[in-house]
Amino acid sequence: MQSPKPTGKVVIAGGSGYLGLNLARRLCEHGCEVVILSRRPPRESGPWRHVPWDARTVGAWASELEGAAGLVNLAGRSVDCVKTPDHCDEILRSRVEPTIALGMALKRIDAPPPVWVQMSTSHIYGDPPELVCDESSPFGYGLAPFVASAWEDAAAAAAHEGVRRVVLRTSFVMGRDGGFLPRLAKVARLGFGGRVGHGRQGLSWIHERDMNRIFERALAEDSMQGVYVTTAPNPVSNAEFMRTLRRAIGAPIGLPATAWMVRIGAPLFMRTDPELAIYGRYCVPARLEREGFEFEFSDLESAMRDIYNR
Repeated sequence: MQSPKPTGKVVIAGGSGYLGLNLARRLCEHGCEVVILSRRPPRESGPWRHVPWDARTVGAWASELEGAAGLVNLAGRSVDCVKTPDHCDEILRSRVEPTIALGMALKRIDAPPPVWVQMSTSHIYGDPPELVCDESSPFGYGLAPFVASAWEDAAAAAAHEGVRRVVLRTSFVMGRDGGFLPRLAKVARLGFGGRVGHGRQGLSWIHERDMNRIFERALAEDSMQGVYVTTAPNPVSNAEFMRTLRRAIGAPIGLPATAWMVRIGAPLFMRTDPELAIYGRYCVPARLEREGFEFEFSDLESAMRDIYNR
């Protein structure tokens, strides 16, 4: 189904990272005026405007929301880190506090944007070993489900009356130049791209181009409202994902890693949480498929080939 394209000014809060800049480029290509709200300027220049904000208090930046065609909230510290108590606190606060600040700003202007697209995570469902999760599935247990629930609750409380709200519970977004895939590819090129642990843990993924198309649809399609699982329709096991990645980059071997090796090596050598690799989930985009969204990349093989031009 062909979706209408967004027009006018779009404000991307927390838009200086990988997802935000990808979306900003896409929207600018369609002729949108894009404003990026972030603490620091984006790492690259482009046809967008950067407006500083502290992601906590309401300031002069709030005027950028006046008359905007849409708001996209991506603000949040990366979870690709060692989960120290300080980092866990930052992960929670960096999501909830900006969302509250955006809600306060909307209440101070006369013409708020008609749609608020709110980032969330499919990790809200926890790490069920075999269950296939969609929008109707129960939440899981642990830090990620707790943070995601608090994030979504903050957005629900902050949304201005009359503003259409779309929540995207997003999976692993794949692109060659950003996100976690380049780090996985580097490990695989060194020969360590085999399965992690037993390799049966689920990995839900989405190509960056389909992610942008869903953002666009959420901004422009008035019928799109509520919670959506934002992932390709064919999740795979960790073992299959790593095997497909090796083929895509031409890595001849992939030594497996036991769970205990990852628990030691991930914090020491990659400065990340080993549980991101040891556990996982199988998610499907039930609502998007029911509503006629057609994925450009529905299978992992074609997505990897596109990203690595093989």
